[in-house]
Amino acid sequence: MRFALPGRCLLPVVLAIGPAWAAAPPPTALPAVVAESPRTLQLDVVRSQIGFEVRTRFGQRIEGVFPRFEGRIEVLSDGRHQVHLKMFTRTVEIPGKDRYTGWMRGPEFFDAGRYPFVEFDSLPYWPETVADGGGIDGRLTLRGVSHPETLKVEKAECARPGYDCDVVSRGTVQRGRYGMDSWQLALSDRVTFVLRARLSEASKP
Repeated sequence: MRFALPGRCLLPVVLAIGPAWAAAPPPTALPAVVAESPRTLQLDVVRSQIGFEVRTRFGQRIEGVFPRFEGRIEVLSDGRHQVHLKMFTRTVEIPGKDRYTGWMRGPEFFDAGRYPFVEFDSLPYWPETVADGGGIDGRLTLRGVSHPETLKVEKAECARPGYDCDVVSRGTVQRGRYGMDSWQLALSDRVTFVLRARLSEASKP
C-alpha cells in the first residue's frame, strides 16, 4: 500500500510498550537486554476505529468505515512487536450513503460476498516506532490478493500510546493491484486506510 489511512473515521491501529531491560548491571558491565515472555495485546474494538478513503476524479472524498474488525499485537521474545489486523467487508459502510455502501460491498470493490475480510500482517518492528513515528512493513491481503505494503504511524502525542492516546496510522494502496479496477473514470486508483487504535486495558503490563 504505502499504507496510510483516512480522515475523520478511521483506522490505525496499534501498539506499544517499551522494551524491557535488565536491572542496572555493575558499573563496568554493559546493560543487557532481557528476553520478554511472549504475550498478546488486544485491540480495544470499542475505542478504536478503522476506515478508508477514496477520492473521485473531481476531488470529492468518500470516507468509509469498518464497523467490525479485530486486531492484536504479538510481543515477541526479543521485545519486537508484530501486529495483525482483520477488517470484515460485509459490514463496511459509507455513513449516510446507502447506494455507495452497496457499491463498496459489491463485486466491483471489496466483493464482500467472495472475500469477507481484509487482513494486514506486519513484519516484526521495535515498539519505539509507535512512540516516534515511522513505517511498519507487512503484507496486505485484499480480495484474495497479497502484496507488501507499509503502514505509516504518526508520532505519538502521549507517553503511553495506545492507552492514553490513539495510535494513528495510515496506509495508501493502489486498488488496481488488488483487482479493484472498476470505475477508473470516476474514482482515483488510490485507497487510503486509516487506523486510530487503542489497546485493551487488560493488555497493560
